[in-house]
Amino acid sequence: MKIGVIVAMDKELQQLQHLFDSNSIIVEKCGIGKVNAAIGASEMIRKHQPDVIISSGCAGGNGDDIKVQDVVVASEVCYHDVYCGTAIDGSTVYGQVQGMPARFQADPILLEKALSIPTSGFKILSGLTVTGDWFVDSKEKMRSIIEKFPEAKAVDMESAAIAQTCHIFKVPFISFRVISDIPLRDTDASMYHDFWATIAENSFQVTKTFIESL
Repeated sequence: MKIGVIVAMDKELQQLQHLFDSNSIIVEKCGIGKVNAAIGASEMIRKHQPDVIISSGCAGGNGDDIKVQDVVVASEVCYHDVYCGTAIDGSTVYGQVQGMPARFQADPILLEKALSIPTSGFKILSGLTVTGDWFVDSKEKMRSIIEKFPEAKAVDMESAAIAQTCHIFKVPFISFRVISDIPLRDTDASMYHDFWATIAENSFQVTKTFIESL
């Protein structure tokens, strides 16, 4: 099985690259944001034809049951910054690109495997991840997102674009996001900066353990 892992930033690439030494596992950086993510996923599919694509990285968390270093495995993903109107038949919803699913579903077999990974000191949670071209560094912005997606567990800048690309090319997809900060409990993204300074080193082991289980 050939597995593609896509991350957005050099920091994330450094955390994951040294975990793998197999030619069947390709770890690549796409860059930050939806356009970079879609290009990165398209190029990975074109060059490597992976059997599975994993979106891995960090995200802002939401919910009383979540804390920094927990991992959100997306059961579904959508955009928090897309609005195409209601379409002629009224079927298009906020967060949906017209002509695409309202939400992109994780591969159910991959999701089941992900939720069975043993953990110690943190939780793996499943739920909605929402994506947009906005680094959420204020409570006000997070509230505006959660107002429309109250069930969202994680907010990132790439997963939905990778999921849409995988949907188009019919490649199984799953997203792992380590919670680096919780914007509704944070000020000026201080949690995010502390995460990289102090506790990121062991936070991507879930992705490694998941890949080893495939």
